[in-house]
Amino acid sequence: MLGLTVSARQAESIRERLADLPVQVMLCDYRQLPGLKAGRFDRIASVGMFEHVGRRNDATFHRLMHQALEPDGLALLQTIGTARPSLRTDAWIDRHIFPGGRLPAASELSRGLERHFLIEDWENFGPDYDRTLMAWWQNFEAAWPDLQRDSTIEFHRFWRYYLLSCAGFFRSRQGQLWQVVFSRPERNGTYHSWRPNHTEMLRTEAK
Repeated sequence: MLGLTVSARQAESIRERLADLPVQVMLCDYRQLPGLKAGRFDRIASVGMFEHVGRRNDATFHRLMHQALEPDGLALLQTIGTARPSLRTDAWIDRHIFPGGRLPAASELSRGLERHFLIEDWENFGPDYDRTLMAWWQNFEAAWPDLQRDSTIEFHRFWRYYLLSCAGFFRSRQGQLWQVVFSRPERNGTYHSWRPNHTEMLRTEAK
C-alpha cells in the first residue's frame, strides 16, 4: 500500500503509527509521483484532497487517476461539496483555512469524472459531518483548559467560529460530504455496494 501526502508531519505520524504494517508513505505531490506506470494500482482512494487541487487542476487530477488505475480497478473519491455551483469560496475560509480551495457542486464533479470514468456509487454523508464538527468542537472545548496555557483567546475564538460555522453549513444542507466510487469504462466486473439486509433488519425489529 502506498500513501501520498505533501505534509511532512502527516507522513511522519503515519510512519510511526503504521510501522508494523506494509504501508509506504511518500512525501510527494500527486502530479510528481515517480515511476508512475499505467494501471499500477487496482484500488485508489483520495480522501479530503479534491477540495484543494483547484479548478485549473481538475483535468490533470482525473487524468492521472485514470492513468494510475488498472482497467479492472476501482477508485474512491471523498470530497466536501456544495448543493449548488458557485464560483466563490467563502472569503474567511479562503484566507485563513484553505487558501485556493474550492467546493464542487455535484454537476461539476460528475462532469469531470465522466470524461474518464463510469460512476459506480455515490453516497452523501453531509448530516454526519455536522455531528463530526460538533464533536470536534466539544473535544476542543474540553481540552481548552490545558491548551490555553500556550495559546490566546483569539485562537479559541478563531477555532470556535470555524468549527461551528462549518457545522451550520452542513446542517443547512448546503454543505455535502460525498464518497464517490468509479471505474474505468472497460472494467468487466460488477460493482456491489455494501447494503444492510433490510429484510433481516425488519424481521429483527419485529421480534
